[in-house]
Amino acid sequence: MDPTELTRSEQVRCDSCCRNTPGYDIVNYGSIERGYRQLCSRCFNAEVAKLAGLEQFENVNLDPVIVADCAGEPHEFHFRTRLFGTGVALDAFELRGGSPAGYQFQIAGAPGEDLLQLLGQLIKKIRRALSVKNLIDGEHGLRIADRQIVQGRIAWDDDQDGRLPLFIIDGREISWDEFGRMLMSFEGSQFRLTLGDRSEEL
Repeated sequence: MDPTELTRSEQVRCDSCCRNTPGYDIVNYGSIERGYRQLCSRCFNAEVAKLAGLEQFENVNLDPVIVADCAGEPHEFHFRTRLFGTGVALDAFELRGGSPAGYQFQIAGAPGEDLLQLLGQLIKKIRRALSVKNLIDGEHGLRIADRQIVQGRIAWDDDQDGRLPLFIIDGREISWDEFGRMLMSFEGSQFRLTLGDRSEEL
């Protein structure tokens, strides 16, 4: 599993610094041959930086930021930094019930890049995404907004045991069936599906 996908809300003890850390900020680090350790982001980044010879890398703690969407609703974003060998990823996510949920964003850069500059780019990305609504509430429930473009994220649907996707659109969980019903109002229309990494701009 991609370590950025961990969503456990319970506290886990880091095997390196021994601090209790939210489960979503823990990485299972190691190999089958040598075994695995559960490391917090800070300790994981220190290990990767040491192996990659990145002595200059500084793990910066970033405070949460509140960004309002186009309807004026505030969204509080928390941040997580992960080194991945050839680069560094900065994640932004909302917390619900102690776990990442709702809007989630990522930006990637070079390991030596200024994290505060990356943070500025990520916040701009968040503001762009929150400035539009892909779905609107109509008389018959949710429907696709008039601009007829939908952007979001594909997630795992626990209720379907992973057989069908769960869509995160406008920070809301939308089931495959619910999204299908919205699409039926466009029966006969053409469509184009574009997929991209979460760190990319679509």
